[in-house]
Amino acid sequence: MKLTVKPLKQKDAGRGLAAIDRVAAEEMGLSGGDFIRIEGREGTAIARVWPGYPEDDGTGVIRIDGRLRQQADVGIDDKVDVEKADVKPAREVSIALPQNLRISGNIGPHIRDKLSGQPVTKGQSIQIPFGFGFMANQSQAVPLKIASTKPSGTVVINDSTEISISEKPAEQIRGAAAGGGDGPDVTYEDIGGLDRELEQVREMIELPMRHPELFKRLGIEPPKGVLLHGPPGTGKTLIAKAVANEIDASFHTISGPEIMSKYYGESEEQLRDIFDEATENAPAIVFMDEIDSIAPKRSEAGGDVERRVVAQLLSLMDGLEERGQVVVIGATNRLDAIDPALRRGGRFDREIEIGVPDRDGRKEILQVHTRNMPLADGVDLDVYAESTHGFVGADLESLAKEAAMNALRRIRPQLDLEAEEIDADVLDSLVVTEGDFREALKGVEPSALREVFVEVPNVTWDDVGGLESTKERLRETIQWPLDYPEVFQAMDMDAAKGVLLYGPPGTGKTLLAKAVANESESNFISIKGPELLNKYVGESEKGVREIFSKARENAPTVVFFDEIDAIATERGSRTGDSGVGERVVSQLLTELDGLEALEDVVVIATTNRPDLIDAALLRPGRLDRHVHVPVPDEEARRKILEVHTRNKPLADDVDLDRLARRTEGYVGADLEALAREAALAASREFIGSVKPEEIAESVGNVRITMDHFDQALDQVGPSVTDEVRQRYDEIEERFQKSEVGRDTEGEVSRTFQ
Repeated sequence: MKLTVKPLKQKDAGRGLAAIDRVAAEEMGLSGGDFIRIEGREGTAIARVWPGYPEDDGTGVIRIDGRLRQQADVGIDDKVDVEKADVKPAREVSIALPQNLRISGNIGPHIRDKLSGQPVTKGQSIQIPFGFGFMANQSQAVPLKIASTKPSGTVVINDSTEISISEKPAEQIRGAAAGGGDGPDVTYEDIGGLDRELEQVREMIELPMRHPELFKRLGIEPPKGVLLHGPPGTGKTLIAKAVANEIDASFHTISGPEIMSKYYGESEEQLRDIFDEATENAPAIVFMDEIDSIAPKRSEAGGDVERRVVAQLLSLMDGLEERGQVVVIGATNRLDAIDPALRRGGRFDREIEIGVPDRDGRKEILQVHTRNMPLADGVDLDVYAESTHGFVGADLESLAKEAAMNALRRIRPQLDLEAEEIDADVLDSLVVTEGDFREALKGVEPSALREVFVEVPNVTWDDVGGLESTKERLRETIQWPLDYPEVFQAMDMDAAKGVLLYGPPGTGKTLLAKAVANESESNFISIKGPELLNKYVGESEKGVREIFSKARENAPTVVFFDEIDAIATERGSRTGDSGVGERVVSQLLTELDGLEALEDVVVIATTNRPDLIDAALLRPGRLDRHVHVPVPDEEARRKILEVHTRNKPLADDVDLDRLARRTEGYVGADLEALAREAALAASREFIGSVKPEEIAESVGNVRITMDHFDQALDQVGPSVTDEVRQRYDEIEERFQKSEVGRDTEGEVSRTFQ
């Protein structure tokens, strides 16, 4: 039967599987575990049947990975002949190991377990996981070769197959006749989370090279170039490598620093030579990584060489001479730095953004990087895909690598590092556990947020005493849009852009923001107002722009402005800061509610002087939720005292209810100071009553009594007076009664005066 080739899912790649459309499999009488022969243009591959994916039913599709595609000499969307194959079980298989793999002991059973059920042929290259860090340049899978098989031909390894190790190293074994050599370095199955982008690149590059007659029939020129742009580490270079490996085209790379020369005209000549070579070997791909380094804007280029190189590149890509079947792929993470003349049709015809992956994309990427990893049963990749917002492919690779290194550290005491060879049993016992991944997650942070990334403190709602209504409003504003997007969509309702937490000092505004960031499982960018201000014109606004740009790229993100009154004061109220404060406010206003929409980005701002904040910032659509964090009442004070005495050794006579009644006017910070002062009084009394050498033995008997709290009450008083509390209550009433505008702002200001 003739079937159409499609790529295999990432998690199934590298196992010699062919997922066949279930309707076609029934017609051919195939079931899971059968073997089939795949006949391509000039090659043949043997694969094991795997149940087809539901979306392929009735489409006549066979999904195979890059290694099988190479063996059968076919590309994606090609037609292949598929028939049932009779594959004999292998009695003996000789395996050739790479020269730099040094393992002692009997590794035959390990190899047999990993290859069980796979069809193999003499000369074929295979990859199996062996552990981590024991080979130079290999961190995941070890490339082995099949030296010989009994019987000859394609055989399947089973539990009774005898595995022996060849005396010849893998490097000296010739590849199989049917294209089963070393195999491609990067295939489409090695790229996770970029299916749509990969489809666009293939449409632009593969189709014109394999079927130029389609474009002639339509009377149009095939596309000449593709520009891949996006944050570092998202997979731009990887896509170019995969495309070059998958299609039958020569591949030429241009590296900026390599072609730059101090001699006049030499840089341009090297560019011409690369394009000439590509034209001679057409169809060809010319790949320019970090293209912004060789083609910057000519108006801003520092030297004459850069301008001449850009001009030469423009004429090569779309000049008088025809360049035939040569496609240019450019990659950059600084799209705006490239000369605009390059970004028009006929040069770079399409610009494809390779963005930060979503949850499903992150899961695919993790499946790629853990494909050859001996994972323990408890490892659930869905959990890590969910909790790695803002991570790009390179970050997820680092996460998998760090988890593997943690597993290696665990068995390191069993290793004899001076021995030349590693024992096979030790390698076999090496597994990556849930704990290894959890530990790795603490040390790996999103690369796009590295300059502004803040480790979110481990603060939960339980650590915030009282403030129940405040916490509920924050949950509604920040957590609900992330947890229940379908409800907001059904109600045709946009999530709030920002929240202003205001109230007297010490009531827990910053603590609430920490808890929100932790509970919403979002990325967290913390901005201390004054750090944005810069003496150079335009730098402060640029800082605001960059923060919001990073927040958008790594959504969902919580952007936290502590003491926002320091940078967002009423415009026109200051005369001595050369206007920088006003420009920062204007930039903040446009970022919060400008032409560019904020998707899954929430701003939390805190202040104890709401009268100072510019009125335009407080209107609906910007900081549209105003949440009063009040002075705690008696019940709230009781809960705050519980939080701060949770781990303290209290005596039986300590009555928190009585303390809550006696601390009228105390805010959260005062109650924390009270608990600390009581603990200090108990410590002072204990240290003064015992000898220094007895302290370690008797410290377990120390208790904080009610007397110590009475002493602390004499030392720590309330920081909020009735007058201050009344002011904030009046502000809350005014915020609730009317739309926030200049009149309300004036009233708030008058309240403080």
